[in-house]
Amino acid sequence: MSYDGTKFSGFQRQPNRRTIEGTLTKIVNKMAKNPEKHIVVYGSGRTDAGVHALGQVAHFNFPYNLQEKSMLKALNSMLPLDIEILKVEKVSNDFHARYDVSGKRYMYRIDLGEFRNPFKRFYTAQWKLPVDLDKINHALEDLVGEHDFTSFVASGSTARSNIRTIYEANCYIDEKSNELIFEFYGNGFLYNMVRILVGVCIEIGSGYRPENDVLRLYDVKDRRQARRTVPACGLYLKHVYYEDEDPKHPTKLPKYQR
Repeated sequence: MSYDGTKFSGFQRQPNRRTIEGTLTKIVNKMAKNPEKHIVVYGSGRTDAGVHALGQVAHFNFPYNLQEKSMLKALNSMLPLDIEILKVEKVSNDFHARYDVSGKRYMYRIDLGEFRNPFKRFYTAQWKLPVDLDKINHALEDLVGEHDFTSFVASGSTARSNIRTIYEANCYIDEKSNELIFEFYGNGFLYNMVRILVGVCIEIGSGYRPENDVLRLYDVKDRRQARRTVPACGLYLKHVYYEDEDPKHPTKLPKYQR
């Protein structure tokens, strides 16, 4: 599914809050018309308030044998316009949208314009200062591999371990939109981790940090020294990978790291 996260309080269901999970759960149960058996929706992971998705994945056990095309049409006809189901697929009973994930790809967009574009304010962050793209990509090289990301996780994280593996990290400038685009692909990401990583790298690109400051932050294991958390509006969950979907990185996150 894809969604515009602007008017949602994140993915996870919360009482008296509009969320992706809550909205989808309500629609699925309305379709089933079975008050005795509540259908639970499981997502691949949480996205925070204001964060968008281009390829979020969720699963649920539906009590009737509906064809995939019928389910797709039914869901999209009932869901609000800021959520779209892109694909429906029947899966085995042992599939789990969260626990079978082998990797995720995130994108972060930063508008480089001097003034705030009113049509981008919910979909990009903004950075007015000049940036050195080579410095940023040099810093991103230090992120690739398995590391302890304690300095890059916000308080409130419930992860058992802060060790994660990043397979790819890159940045480029989209000249047409005048945007700086970050992409991160790894086996899992901690609470606010991508937004903190971007904050550190954008400071490196503007000369506020040395190019290899990421290596120092690994050692100090101090979230306060990473400083900046960039806004949620620029973050997009781009793709969720499952075991064997990507032959380069087929291993899902170990249980002790979830």
